[in-house]
Amino acid sequence: MSAHVHLERVMALAGLHQATFLVQQIARHGRVDADPFNSSIASVFTLEAQSTEAVYGGWTRVATGLRTLAKQLGRRERDVEVSRYTVSLLFLERKLTRRGDLMDVIRDGIDAAGEQVEYFSLTHSNVLARLADIYTNTVSTLSPRIMVTGTPTHLNNPDNANKVRALLLAGMRSTVLWRQLGGSRLQLVFGRKHILAAVESCLEELEA
Repeated sequence: MSAHVHLERVMALAGLHQATFLVQQIARHGRVDADPFNSSIASVFTLEAQSTEAVYGGWTRVATGLRTLAKQLGRRERDVEVSRYTVSLLFLERKLTRRGDLMDVIRDGIDAAGEQVEYFSLTHSNVLARLADIYTNTVSTLSPRIMVTGTPTHLNNPDNANKVRALLLAGMRSTVLWRQLGGSRLQLVFGRKHILAAVESCLEELEA
């Protein structure tokens, strides 16, 4: 495996962990930082990107995901909730990609949402509601459904619920990309140190 491909996989994993971390933040606190949120939502619309970096817009745009991934791969302070969301998406990806009908619904829905982006904006409530509908009609129909836990006041807010589902769709987009790059569960189990080393190296460069 080339170093370049390894870094592409790390970036996809960072994208996945950024999305699941942001899901947790909305569920718990009802808010997220705008930059990582925008980056995660933008990744949903880059289905025909020429490179993994083009999907996310560069390493800076997945810095939150890199920090989350570093924590999850370390021996201490691992967040069980983020792990649950992440593992669930990794499991559901295998079911989703075997369903050509659902993949078609996702592609068509993203095309329609893209037209809304041109009229409104990337994170306009109408766009997020459309992405949430895509998730509800595809990924959410698969078993087991991802159960998001948090503060009921925040979760019962329709706008927050749409943001959570849109982020889970973004997480699935990263999961599919990671698998397309040759990612596997065995790598996560036996290659943790290798992945963590790359993550820490990327963070050092970003924070230098």
